[in-house]
Amino acid sequence: MREMKAFNKSKFDVDGIPDLREAIPLGMQHVFAMFLGNITVCMIIAGNVGISGADLVLLVQSAMFIAGVSTLMQTHPIGKTGAKLPVVMGASFGFLTTNIAIATNFNIRALFGATLVGGIFCVFLGYFLKYVRRFFPSIVTGVVVLTIGLSLLPTGINSLAGGGGSSDFGSLQNWAVGLTVLILTIILNQKAKGAIKTSAILISIIVGYIISMFLGMVDFTPVKQAGWFALPKPFYFGIEFNIGAIIPMLIMFIVTAVETVGDVSAITTGGAGREATEDELSGSVIANGLSSVFSAIFNGMPTTSFSQNVGMVSFTKIMSRFVVACGAIFLILAGLVPKLGAVISTIPDPVIGGGTLVVFSQIAMTGMDILTREPLNDRSKLIIGLSLVFGLGLSSVPDAMQYFPQAIKLIFGGSGIVIACVTAIILNILIPEAKEERSEN
Repeated sequence: MREMKAFNKSKFDVDGIPDLREAIPLGMQHVFAMFLGNITVCMIIAGNVGISGADLVLLVQSAMFIAGVSTLMQTHPIGKTGAKLPVVMGASFGFLTTNIAIATNFNIRALFGATLVGGIFCVFLGYFLKYVRRFFPSIVTGVVVLTIGLSLLPTGINSLAGGGGSSDFGSLQNWAVGLTVLILTIILNQKAKGAIKTSAILISIIVGYIISMFLGMVDFTPVKQAGWFALPKPFYFGIEFNIGAIIPMLIMFIVTAVETVGDVSAITTGGAGREATEDELSGSVIANGLSSVFSAIFNGMPTTSFSQNVGMVSFTKIMSRFVVACGAIFLILAGLVPKLGAVISTIPDPVIGGGTLVVFSQIAMTGMDILTREPLNDRSKLIIGLSLVFGLGLSSVPDAMQYFPQAIKLIFGGSGIVIACVTAIILNILIPEAKEERSEN
C-alpha cells in the first residue's frame, strides 16, 4: 500500500499549513504591522472632509473588513485573481495625497467613483501585464521597492517618537518604550530559536504594550465605546463620477501596479530566494484592482499591497499564505466586531514604531537586493540615482512644485514613490542599453 504524502506543516513553505497555535500568532504579527496604517488613511481623509462620529466609525470598520477580504483574494485566489502568496492588502498610503485632493476639491462620493473606475482599469492592467512587463524590469521594480522602504523610515521614526500631533511627541518616555521594543525584536530574532525567533515582532509588541499600560500610555475608551457587531453598508456615502477625479486616479493605479509588482518581487526574493512568476505578478495586480472595486462599493479607499508586511516576510522568511490568511480572517472579524479592532487601535504609537522600524529597513534592503541582480554600470547608476533624487528630493520639498498645474500636483505632490517610479520608467525607455548588455538581457 502506497504511503500517504506527509502533511505539509512548514511555515516557510508557501503552501504550508502550520498548526493554528503557531499560525494565529504569526498571522497577528502581520495584523499588528499594518493595522494602524490601514485605518489611519481613512481617518486622515475623514478629517479633511469633516466626517466624524458614527460615520467615521463606519469608515474605520470598512477599512478593516476590506483589508481582510482583499488579503484573502491574494492568499487564496479564485482563477487568475490573486498571487497565491503571503500578500497583505489594505488602504494605500501611496494614494493619500491624491485622495485628499479629490475629496477636498470635489467630495467623498467622487473619491469612491474614481476608485471604482481605477480599480476596473487596474484589473485590465493585470490581465495584459505580460505585454507591458518589459517596461518594469528589475531596475524599475528595485527602485520602487527601495523608495518604498526609504519613504517609510520617517513613518517609523514618527511612530516611535509618539505619533505626529501627540502632546508628548519626542518625549524620553516614548523613546524608551519604542527602543525597548526595537532592541527586544533584534535580540529575539538573532538569539532565540523556533517559534520565539519567528514571533519576535509580536512578542516585542506585547511586552511593549504591557509596559505602556503600567506607564499609563494606553487609553481603553475606544474599546468601551465600540459596539459588538455591525455589518458594512455598501454605498453608504453614495458615489459619483467626475473626469477631473478619475484621470489622476488612473495614473495612480499604474503606479500602484508597479508598486505591487515590486512588492511581490520582494516577497519571492526576500522570502523564497527566487524570481516571481508571470502568473503571480499578473494575479496580484488583478486582485489589487478587484479589491479596490470592492473597496469603493463598501466605502473604502484604494487598496494595495502593504510593504511593511513584505518586509516582515523578508525578515522572518515565513512564506505560508495560510499564516497571512489567519490574519486576514481576524481583520474581517474586526470589521464585523468593532470591539476587536478597538483593542488593537489602543496600542501606543511608540510600540508600533519600535516593532516596525526593523521591517521598514528590510524593505529598503530588499530593494537594494533587486537592484544588484544586474551589474551596476553607468546606465543603471544614472537611472537609480536620478529616480531617487527626484523621488525622495521632491517629496521632501513639496513647495518646489507650488506653481505647477493642479493636475500635476494631484499626481506627484508629496508622493516620492510615484515620482521615483515614473522617473525610472521614462529613463529606462529613453537611455539605450549597450549592445553587450542588451544581448545578455
